[in-house]
Amino acid sequence: MIDKRMTADEAVAHVADGMTIGIGGWGSRRKPMAFVRALVRKRVKDLTVVSYGGPDVGILCATGQAKKVIYGFVSLDSIPLEPHFRKARQSGTIEAVELDEGMFLLGLRAAAQRLPFLPTRAGLGSDVLKINPHLKTVKSPYDDGEELVAVPALELDAAFVHMNRADASGNGQVLGRDPYFDNLFCMSAARAYMSCEELVSTEELTRGGPLQSLLINRMMVCGVVEAPGGAHFTECPPDYPRDEKFQREYAATAKDAAAWKAFRAKYLDGSEADYQKVVGHERL
Repeated sequence: MIDKRMTADEAVAHVADGMTIGIGGWGSRRKPMAFVRALVRKRVKDLTVVSYGGPDVGILCATGQAKKVIYGFVSLDSIPLEPHFRKARQSGTIEAVELDEGMFLLGLRAAAQRLPFLPTRAGLGSDVLKINPHLKTVKSPYDDGEELVAVPALELDAAFVHMNRADASGNGQVLGRDPYFDNLFCMSAARAYMSCEELVSTEELTRGGPLQSLLINRMMVCGVVEAPGGAHFTECPPDYPRDEKFQREYAATAKDAAAWKAFRAKYLDGSEADYQKVVGHERL
């Protein structure tokens, strides 16, 4: 089997200005933050970011790298609304496409199945269609003749996800309670990359939990990055909880340009090794 090990910087080297990227995880939970930090270092711009959003979206808004955000929500969980995203949304510095969470999921499924769209009742009778005039409806070809929303495929140029464990070939295992939809992000993308807390042998991977926990298979990803603490400051159970103190520090910088500049210089402009050194091993 192909050895797909690489660094986060090598993975994001394939991301170019103007691309559409998908970021796995959910809110402030198991986000591939090592990849997000690598994207910040690369200074790639004009990105369309597709995400069940958390600090990944907020950071890319704050750095000015996100041009458009397609999302079901953008939250830090314990802080209900991501403050850097809110600031960008209210100031109009990003184009926002807000979808019902179920519609967002169907968009990923359509792309993963190489379909142009999938039909749903979600969104009918709501303002989702009003604020997204690009969304179309279709009529059922059967006797019911029902009108349905045609959710377009969320096709991605690249996707980034984070798992608890993986092997060098690209099989990935989630050990927490919720797998979210990371597999669909990978299947929707032309190229997908996975980071993990621990790189293990394939034999150990298959011994370490139920087969249903093997969310990512090697056909879905182009690269694997061993990144302990790679989801920090979001949670990555059972490896570590959310770093609430760090998250509050990050969120507070949305109110003060100088504080954000200092935060970025301290945590984001250096290498991943620099980040981990500054944060400290005990917090990771």
